[in-house]
Amino acid sequence: MNEQTTHRQVALITGANKGIGRATAEQLAALGMTVLIGARNARHGDEAAAAVRAAGGEAHAITLDVTDPATVLAAARQVEERFGHLDALVNNAGVSGAGNVAPLDVRGQIPSVADLNIVRAVFETNVFGVITVTNGMLPLLRRSPAPRIVNLSSDAASLTITSDPDGPFAGLPPVAGYTPSKTALNALTLQYANELRKDGILVNAAAPGFCATDINQHTGHRTAAQGAAVVVRLATLGADGPTGGFFSEDGPIPW
Repeated sequence: MNEQTTHRQVALITGANKGIGRATAEQLAALGMTVLIGARNARHGDEAAAAVRAAGGEAHAITLDVTDPATVLAAARQVEERFGHLDALVNNAGVSGAGNVAPLDVRGQIPSVADLNIVRAVFETNVFGVITVTNGMLPLLRRSPAPRIVNLSSDAASLTITSDPDGPFAGLPPVAGYTPSKTALNALTLQYANELRKDGILVNAAAPGFCATDINQHTGHRTAAQGAAVVVRLATLGADGPTGGFFSEDGPIPW
């Protein structure tokens, strides 16, 4: 048999034990891919992988904390030993930094929208964690005939949209952690896309919309499965697909 007929497509999704990450894993598994459920908690990862298998997919749990380089390297070794390559990396793990308003100052006023420690923690997961995982998995992605990287962003990351005084975010309170971290992630996506274009690795950012997940106390109007649709599309792009783009289900989003 040739490589084309024996190649088994493998996808790693970080933070995949719940929410959009899990929905992405379920949908990629339904397409016939082997999905690797990245989760900080081993038990939660095992439970999610078992559920995907019960639905007829092939799934395996991998303990991975995007803020812990040692676990990322260990995960990369596991993927290499078991599969030898990686076809799709979905950087889904993220935190909101909810409650990141600073304490009242001596006048009883809020001095800033930012608690610097919380902002740093948000960037540690949403930006630096993506770098850690992507760099750790790149050698495995380079062994794929059609490698894809998808970074989970947000409509709120768009400077064009959030700067519009009449736009959908105009009435929301300012956020110093989550929203800027996703804008930084978009910029990072472009840098990786430019670097890896020559290697045929397509790198894009996905905006799943306001989905009901733990990150927003399930207040979103879309389901996790609906949000995962654009992620799955970008993770399975053909050779003529875009790279260095920012997409929702409806198409490109302005930076």
